[in-house]
Amino acid sequence: MQEEKKMHSRPFGNTDVEVSEIGFGAWAIGGSWGSVSEEDARAALHAALDNGVTFIDTADVYGDGRSERIIADVMKSRPGDRPFIATKAGRRLDPHVAGGYTRANLNAFVERSLKNLETECLDLVQLHCPPTEVYYQPEVFQVMEDMVAAGKIRRYGVSVEKVEEALKAIEFPNVASVQMIYNIFRQRPAALFMQEAKRRAVAVIVRVPLASGLLTGKMNASTAFAPDDHRLFNRNGEAFDKGETFAGVPYELALEVVEQIRPHVPDGVTLAQFALRWILMESGVTTVIPGAKNAQQALGNSAASDLPPISPSTMDALRSLYQSKIAPHVHHQW
Repeated sequence: MQEEKKMHSRPFGNTDVEVSEIGFGAWAIGGSWGSVSEEDARAALHAALDNGVTFIDTADVYGDGRSERIIADVMKSRPGDRPFIATKAGRRLDPHVAGGYTRANLNAFVERSLKNLETECLDLVQLHCPPTEVYYQPEVFQVMEDMVAAGKIRRYGVSVEKVEEALKAIEFPNVASVQMIYNIFRQRPAALFMQEAKRRAVAVIVRVPLASGLLTGKMNASTAFAPDDHRLFNRNGEAFDKGETFAGVPYELALEVVEQIRPHVPDGVTLAQFALRWILMESGVTTVIPGAKNAQQALGNSAASDLPPISPSTMDALRSLYQSKIAPHVHHQW
């Protein structure tokens, strides 16, 4: 009989809340990742929650609210403790410009998420990768403060593209969390940001942990992507920041480096689980939010929490691989 994997938790910044170190990223069940049926989306969420996941990350724009509504529906069918549900606001703006981050717009976005998630107070609302100027506008953060005071949201954070934006955001004393890309292909946050986040007791939510699936090791040069999959239509940043797609690494180069990572993966562990465990080696990380299109993927992700630590020699080898092959393409862009 297979031993059940344990899900470990970490404190969410300076709050009294603990969350599972592997969360559930709900972008894929909303849209832009090819077709995911509602049935598969629900099954993925149930599997994650059944296996100890207590943190779900979504956004109002994922499937134009579909992701939030599916989460709300699943919550209604599950008695007991409600997981920590984080959403985001800002990307409904068209055009997406700093001037759109007004009190009226942010309040409207939050009201819509409250309705979609069928709750009276949101656990966490993150500014959704706003233009860099927004981080220099205290009045935007005051709007978030006022929503906390009004009981609409419990806390607020930011989702960023760049390390510099993250460092600027956490100068605001009540920013509870920063969501950012951090993975074997995007190692820069470890150099300075993670230490600052720990010093200020800011929670760190890691997205794109598998570099849009590259670090599952299941892709090759002939892998085909659906027309509505961002891995086809956003490779050069046509729709949003290209760093969100394959972590900004040129596809063919990434495939080559994946093959160099593969020998470091222990027997009985998938490359995806190994890549998630690598992220958890950083003590500054609070939770990692891989996506899952079905129950099997959600189960595999959850199991990464109970893997043993990666050896120092392997960590060194992965750092060297990053510095020699990947860093020239991504390190100074984000």
